[in-house]
Amino acid sequence: METPPLVIAAASVLKELCYNNKEELQAGFMTAGWDRKKGPQVYVVSLGGMLISQPVTIGGSGSTYIYGYVDAKYKPNMSREECLQFATNGTVILFYLCTQIQIHLYSFC
Repeated sequence: METPPLVIAAASVLKELCYNNKEELQAGFMTAGWDRKKGPQVYVVSLGGMLISQPVTIGGSGSTYIYGYVDAKYKPNMSREECLQFATNGTVILFYLCTQIQIHLYSFC
């Protein structure tokens, strides 16, 4: 392959996988990346195989803890530095919250 694949191509492969196996799979997927044609992109493939382009997406077991941060701090067209700071801060917040919740749950066991 002379050029890297487009982000939409990778997302489309997951879409087909999910759609063709929707009776067996119980997972959704996020595909994000950068390519020369469209720049930064984020795609979500739902449980049934629907492909959706999103400006930003959140998912996973700890996602409910980070929605407020993303709502408050995400903005379109961030610079590379702003994006790295956004991702770093979000990761730190999420790890802190998940750790505190686990400690709290263990104290009742």
